Amino acid sequence: MTRALSIHQARRIALAAQGFTDRLPTVAPTLAHLRRVVGRTRLLQMDSVNIAVRAHYMPLFSRLGVYDMQLLDRAAWRPRHRSRLLAESWAHEAALIPIEDWPLFGWRRDEFRDGRYRYTREVMRNNRELACDVHDVIAECGPSTPKQIEDHLGIERVPGQPGGWWHRGDVKHVCEAMFAAGDLSAVRNENFARHYDLAERVIGAGVTARVDRADAHRELTAQAGRALGVATIADLADYYRTKTADVRPAVDDLVDSGVLTPVAVAGWRDTAYLHADARIPRRVERSAILSPFDPLIFYRPRTERLFDFHYRIEIYVPEHKRVHGYYVLPYLMDDDIVARVDLKADRRERTLRVLGAFLEDERPRTVVAERLADNLRHMAGWLGLDDVVVGGRGDLAGALRAEIARA
Repeated sequence: MTRALSIHQARRIALAAQGFTDRLPTVAPTLAHLRRVVGRTRLLQMDSVNIAVRAHYMPLFSRLGVYDMQLLDRAAWRPRHRSRLLAESWAHEAALIPIEDWPLFGWRRDEFRDGRYRYTREVMRNNRELACDVHDVIAECGPSTPKQIEDHLGIERVPGQPGGWWHRGDVKHVCEAMFAAGDLSAVRNENFARHYDLAERVIGAGVTARVDRADAHRELTAQAGRALGVATIADLADYYRTKTADVRPAVDDLVDSGVLTPVAVAGWRDTAYLHADARIPRRVERSAILSPFDPLIFYRPRTERLFDFHYRIEIYVPEHKRVHGYYVLPYLMDDDIVARVDLKADRRERTLRVLGAFLEDERPRTVVAERLADNLRHMAGWLGLDDVVVGGRGDLAGALRAEIARA
């Protein structure tokens, strides 16, 4: 008989799996704390939008509280004493993954051998010699931007053609193709600018390891199951953006070996799978502001199923059509998502601006405002800001402004 779980049990399982029931550090978070978080999530989705803070820094803050962001920078891009822990990869979109997981994505790098997009593939196929030149420049000069490579090769941009993501020259496309294929990796400077380097210099010996495609999908599915706690096949596939056709046989193998167990979650149409390491805490006592790309919520259908929380980021929605705001972050309180806030870090005025604050239906306004105010103060301090100012938009704004004023 299939085991049955209530939706509240499923929530607590998911939150525990993602590290929201782990003990908060009593000292300034260290590399060991970062290892623990990434050991839970297995990836940190990256995003360059910096209106509040870049997305990959937020999951650590949500789970550890105030920490030094240089901790992540050193783990991923500026290691000390060859202690690099993370590397950029196409995992769940652009993400940081543990170095030891690099071989598990060899099949994807093979699929991306000439790049991820059609135009990039066309550029790469027409510029094999340029790819060799790019490799040689980086081998000689070390980590380089496309502009630095162009300068070294004496390549001039077409007059009137700007740089940037949507108007890249051939060198940029070639670098992207070589990155997707695993010939190059990347490091970032203080301004988040990507510098391409030879993969073997960034990843180390693991770059040569090969894992059979089926074995890799089995391990990635197991890792997704552990990170999610309880999940449908669609949830498991989305975690690393794999195909359900590859996940289904992996799930069958993992069920046979006892790693996953089929369960029925109340209100879920599809069968879910409980990981052997999952636990059901009696309660969750944690509040956290979440990145739009936090692994707990980045698969929106699961977020809605799990928390009854309909969430869409509205960055690309025209301003007059936005419902909640430009950069809206969900607010987790215990085992529920109870509110959302539209945030902006006004660095010139040293102020965290809450442009909008919105309460979910039937949540306790006073309690939510009190706890959210405390989280916002901590976030402001973490970002080096002196004040929190709440605007007028949203049905939680008044209560939140009153709580902030009491400090």
